[in-house]
Amino acid sequence: MKRPWPVLVFGCLFILAGMVGLIFHLGERLLERDYILIAGIRVLAIIGGIFLLLGHNWSRWLMLAWLAFHVIVSAFHSLQEVAAHIVFLLFYACFLFRPPASGYFRSRY
Repeated sequence: MKRPWPVLVFGCLFILAGMVGLIFHLGERLLERDYILIAGIRVLAIIGGIFLLLGHNWSRWLMLAWLAFHVIVSAFHSLQEVAAHIVFLLFYACFLFRPPASGYFRSRY
């Protein structure tokens, strides 16, 4: 089955977000003790995005959890961040948990 465009878009966005965040935090927080946690979260986005593009169903759930985590974390920042993460989470769930994306993940493995 051909990869649906939402899978391509979200997979690339997660890879890009992970890479940009990793580079950003590398320069800013290299000496802080929470850097390992922040880097791990960014690496999860890269891994999840790659396996999303490859059609692994577990990566679809991993990225949903990743976004939900960001909604919670952004609640400690600003209302605009929370709203943006919630909108992104809803778009993600809407596009990747309905046909044809669900069929794509079922047909792969």
